[in-house]
Amino acid sequence: MKILLSNDDGVDASGILAAKQVADEFGETYVVAPTKQQSGIGHALTLFDPLRVYEVNLRDGDIGYGVSGTPTDAVTIAVYELMDEKPDLVISGINTGRNTGKGELSTSGTLGAASEAASLGIPTIAVSQHIPSDDIKFEEGKIEIDFSASQKVLRDLIQKIIDNGFPEGVDILNLNVPEDPHSYKPIICPLAVRMYEPVVEKRIDPRGRPYYWINGKLYMNNPENSDDYIILEENLPTLTPLILDMAHDLEALREWYDK
Repeated sequence: MKILLSNDDGVDASGILAAKQVADEFGETYVVAPTKQQSGIGHALTLFDPLRVYEVNLRDGDIGYGVSGTPTDAVTIAVYELMDEKPDLVISGINTGRNTGKGELSTSGTLGAASEAASLGIPTIAVSQHIPSDDIKFEEGKIEIDFSASQKVLRDLIQKIIDNGFPEGVDILNLNVPEDPHSYKPIICPLAVRMYEPVVEKRIDPRGRPYYWINGKLYMNNPENSDDYIILEENLPTLTPLILDMAHDLEALREWYDK
């Protein structure tokens, strides 16, 4: 089994190494990820700048590859240049910080890498670990976080894929795990509305000109059965099946259009 690991936290991130430790138990692993933090970049593809690939000595002694671009770039270069054939499975993560809800999934670089892999027909897992403190969410390189809970849930999920095949009709399995969950069995659930409500902060620079920071505050109105609520309020892992086909009910649209 060939497993490609990527992320949006950077090739040196602690989370991708934790995911690799699990993936190594199941087959041949390849680590190809951005050279630096790319959170919030979504499914962006670099078209107007050259990309460089750097061989990286991972902390476990193996070799990985850093790509000077986005998570999507990293997956594309891995599949079409660095690997001799498509991987059997792609794992994006383990991301530092959860990726839940509809609002942020399209901006998540973790899901950007996963979406690119899934668009190539490769079974894909996006895995993220919720952390109580947001101040380390965007750190790069080695971070002292215990990923053992995510590793356990991820290990069980990979084994289920091996035993049962990837679920039919699903493109991405979006897995989110608390740091110290009450149970290691994920709750299969729908997406929440969003994680954060956007907040725009206006500030003034030393020359009197305005500039802006986009920030966010915790969104408080998610349904009780949704992934973000379950992670935060019930302290349980969540698993949500995602599809890439954003087309909706064509017949309903025809009826609406022909009125």
